[in-house]
Amino acid sequence: MFELIPFTRHVNVYDPFRAFDELERNFFNDRQTLSFRTDVIDTGDAYKLDAELPGFKKEDISIDVENDCLTISVVRKPEEGDKRPNYVKRERVFGSFSRSFDVSGINVEGIQASYQDGILTLTMPKKVEQKPARCKLEIQ
Repeated sequence: MFELIPFTRHVNVYDPFRAFDELERNFFNDRQTLSFRTDVIDTGDAYKLDAELPGFKKEDISIDVENDCLTISVVRKPEEGDKRPNYVKRERVFGSFSRSFDVSGINVEGIQASYQDGILTLTMPKKVEQKPARCKLEIQ
């Protein structure tokens, strides 16, 4: 008896929170953000970053490092052909996608990249910590 949900009538009362929710749903139209998924793994002496980029050519991928910030960006262009195809449903998204990562603890010159089967793999070696030389001082 207590699990029953009581019947409530729909009353036309303005709810600003519901209006904002509907605005957000209509604005974004249930589309995914223009980004891609990544995994970062600590392998001990390096980090391994795997980024899912299916359907892209190696030439469409750009990797830039500037001011301890690594940016992976790709561009997906619509196919050449009819200028206005007669789509029944269109779910694929075209445009530019990018992600940025902080690489302040990374040896930037040692980063290696490979792209195979839609997965971009970056191997990023960690910076070696400089330990101060140990010395013994004599008291005079």
